[in-house]
Amino acid sequence: MRLRGLLIGCGLIALGAVPLGAAIAVPDDDVVDGGGSASLPPYLQCVPYARQVSGIQIRGDAYTWWGQAEGRYARGFWPKVGAVMALRPHGNSHLGHVAAVSRIIDDRTILIRHANWSPINGRRGQIEDNVRVIDVSSANDWSEVRVWYAPIQAIGGSVWPVQGFIYPGKPPKIAPKIDKIKLRSAGPASLLPGQCDDAPTKPRSAKASHGPIGDIIARKMGW
Repeated sequence: MRLRGLLIGCGLIALGAVPLGAAIAVPDDDVVDGGGSASLPPYLQCVPYARQVSGIQIRGDAYTWWGQAEGRYARGFWPKVGAVMALRPHGNSHLGHVAAVSRIIDDRTILIRHANWSPINGRRGQIEDNVRVIDVSSANDWSEVRVWYAPIQAIGGSVWPVQGFIYPGKPPKIAPKIDKIKLRSAGPASLLPGQCDDAPTKPRSAKASHGPIGDIIARKMGW
């Protein structure tokens, strides 16, 4: 008898003492429960590996990364090299998943670096570098993807919902709003109430500046 365990997603769940050679059933899917936990030792999980390779300093379970990034990192819905792709919890993956984008192949294909996705040589918690992800969304907006799955040496059949991409840089600063109504009504300080700086003003009477000739011009002009 020996203590054995079943690796679930990013962690190990102890099964207690089982006979040597006993079969342990593992769900037949692209990834199983716990894929994005930050607190399930001792196997390498997606969270610390994504943090290491991207430099994005977010901690906690994978499904919390998108919300935690708000106000701290730029976010968007298009892949960029160095960004972290955040997958929503889906199917048997209750904690989500994070992976770093390593290369853009085309508008439908990227390469990623991530950990604890495919079981390799019968073991989970493995690193996969530069494996394919394809956008399968109907709008080509990277809202749904399929991910390379090592056991079949091909893109997996499951469709995974994407929260978005977290970029290493700071979020853009929002320009202060300008009260257009106040700007319109204020005008230059030298103008009279109701005047605009580009409004035509009535010229001074020609009579005051040009004498009799000015009187004639004034009458013709209706001044």
